[in-house]
Amino acid sequence: MDIQSVPKIGISSVVHSKHIDFNKIDAVDNDIALFDTESVISLYNGPSKMEVLTIGLCLEGEGAFDISLRECQLSPGVMVVALPNQIIEHRYFSPDYKGIFFAVSKNVLETLPKVGNILSLFFYLKDCPCFNLTPYEQEVVKEYHVFVRKRLRDKEGTYRREVVLGLMQGFFFELCNIFNNHAPVAAASPKAKSRKEYIFERFYESLVESYQSERSVSFYADQLCLTPKHLSGVVKEISGKTVGEWIDEFVILEAKALLNSSSMNIQEIADRLNFANQSFFGKYFKHYTGMSPKEYRKSR
Repeated sequence: MDIQSVPKIGISSVVHSKHIDFNKIDAVDNDIALFDTESVISLYNGPSKMEVLTIGLCLEGEGAFDISLRECQLSPGVMVVALPNQIIEHRYFSPDYKGIFFAVSKNVLETLPKVGNILSLFFYLKDCPCFNLTPYEQEVVKEYHVFVRKRLRDKEGTYRREVVLGLMQGFFFELCNIFNNHAPVAAASPKAKSRKEYIFERFYESLVESYQSERSVSFYADQLCLTPKHLSGVVKEISGKTVGEWIDEFVILEAKALLNSSSMNIQEIADRLNFANQSFFGKYFKHYTGMSPKEYRKSR
């Protein structure tokens, strides 16, 4: 049986989608894309998983969508940040909605300079993805969007990619200024990454790759050549949550996202998430949500 998963949204899938006007998107390779249409958020019917960092600014109108099942309300001046591997689902957009968007691949993110407390910023953005920007901050975002798009459209430029990457680095620093104004927890001076922070980052990367099939602490400890006790202690200290809580959060979010989609039945979802059977999946889901998969699906 070919079991589906939550559809993924990356730059390539957006640029080549039949639902998007190609003339409204400017991109360089599969690393950076800028666009100004809300339709990209509704590429798929139902939830989709982000493969890129996406930053959007609402200019006019209103809208709403979920990021990892948290509803975000859009209105003029609201900036939203969706992190790679988060699950998004659009709810509605008013007829007069207008917005601008930046999408950046994980490969590009890894080349950006480290500014402030990255882990603290990650935890903050994960739970609080929306910001009400000041008029000046809105102008900064809009100016970069216009200027970077102009450079992207210069297809004959010998150093087109390098120029765009340089501009995006500048935009990243501007974003850090904005984050510092709205998320003081991320404003600490940059410092060398500690061994414990390194372990957490490697654990998170492994979790993203394996949570659909692996739910034991020992599996992730083995991946990092650590004891389960040591890994658990480090993850708890850095993130405030245990390894088991991280695993369960990923599995439950994926299960909810799949239940929100009508294309898969409960048995298929149980198979996709590597549960022994539908009954075991149902008990697991109810333990963490207080309702059965069927009840959850009906409530949406």
